[in-house]
Amino acid sequence: MAFCELKYFSPALQKATAASIILPEITNPGPYATLYLLHGLSDDHTIWQRRTSIERYVQGLPLIVVMPDGGRGFYTDAVAGMAWETAIVTDLVNYVDKVFNTKADNSARCISGLSMGGYGALKLALRHPDIFSSAASHSGAMGFSHWPLKKDAWGAEMKRIVGENATGGPHDLYALTEQLFSTPGAHPAIKIDCGTEDFLLQDNRAFREHLLKLNIPHVYDEYPGAHEWQYWDTHVQESIAFHVDNLKLAQ
Repeated sequence: MAFCELKYFSPALQKATAASIILPEITNPGPYATLYLLHGLSDDHTIWQRRTSIERYVQGLPLIVVMPDGGRGFYTDAVAGMAWETAIVTDLVNYVDKVFNTKADNSARCISGLSMGGYGALKLALRHPDIFSSAASHSGAMGFSHWPLKKDAWGAEMKRIVGENATGGPHDLYALTEQLFSTPGAHPAIKIDCGTEDFLLQDNRAFREHLLKLNIPHVYDEYPGAHEWQYWDTHVQESIAFHVDNLKLAQ
């Protein structure tokens, strides 16, 4: 395996940004599938490499792993702020496909994330099924667009990102699944898991009930664990296997 850090200019952000990238062994000629792996609210593009054994888990797979910086933006083009969604689905995806030996279509792209990134993975796949064929969330912030806006710094930050009332809008996972799966066309495969001691467990259970009500195919699992790296390091292995099966990659 090879590891590199990509520093590039994002037109959507109007600034330089970065992504950590794991490349397959060069004995495989490619082209390769691509996994976009998103971080949580308080982290950056280096965290998966520092806190998990992600490089070891993808060893031997014809898979490039791209771990972008997403700031604190919930992978959303903010109402007032930075355009993190466009920065990833347009700027970064196009740049990766230009620079690396990728299979540049949605049949070879998948996306995962934890917490804020779990929400982001599902949101980006649901909004861009032409780009991602599968999405996996670990301990995801599924109710993000339904959380009440408190009159504090956190409420002000949320308002800046999604506005006064995001429920039912373009960043609401509930609305996105209902809209996408009610129409024919490409639908991403979905996997969700959460720890039974995680503070976001009820958010995940509520979103699962929404998927069941709409008869939307998905995989849902609960495991012992809290909102912590020991849990994510263990269960990212299962989401990798989920993507490998969906993308039909040789192991």
